[in-house]
Amino acid sequence: MKMPFVSGRWLLVLAAALAGCATAPNTMEGRRTLHEDVLNTVADYKQRDPGVQRFFDTAYGYAVFPSIGSGAVGVGGAFGRGELYEKGQWVGHCSVTQGSIGPQLGGKSYSEIIFFQDAATLNGFKSNELAFDATASAVAASSGGSSSADYRKGVLVFTEAEGGLMLQAAIGGQKFSFEPDVNAQRTTDVRP
Repeated sequence: MKMPFVSGRWLLVLAAALAGCATAPNTMEGRRTLHEDVLNTVADYKQRDPGVQRFFDTAYGYAVFPSIGSGAVGVGGAFGRGELYEKGQWVGHCSVTQGSIGPQLGGKSYSEIIFFQDAATLNGFKSNELAFDATASAVAASSGGSSSADYRKGVLVFTEAEGGLMLQAAIGGQKFSFEPDVNAQRTTDVRP
């Protein structure tokens, strides 16, 4: 089904808008708020499904996005900021962008945690080389959902809806950016 109002110009506008979003918050207050949101997101996932703890314990690294907002009217886009951890230690900020075209309408927000099985997959993320293809899907963060979850190509993704309604929920097309932080030597660990 072709959407007559969707053109290459709309995709360029969407790409420009998403590209203008910085990976790290601009202020120290924004960074503190993001960090608190990351800690709350991790606690929420662990409360919802205690089995997810095994991934925090064994993953080489993980990225936590407390809120990814997306919206669409034929052309869709999404953006969210998060923090990246390697071996339990905070190493910097990350962001996710997503663009899509096709029949879609609405808006939603959700949180997302990406676990990296080994150094190679984490380094791919840090080098901005990780992007999910159109068939990528995520495990819903729910009671017991982690019991059958496993890595695919070294990556495992959990999502949890925050609200809103959208007639499209795939994570395909997500692209990531990583920005190491000069203060990354701090010993923040979201594991208990």
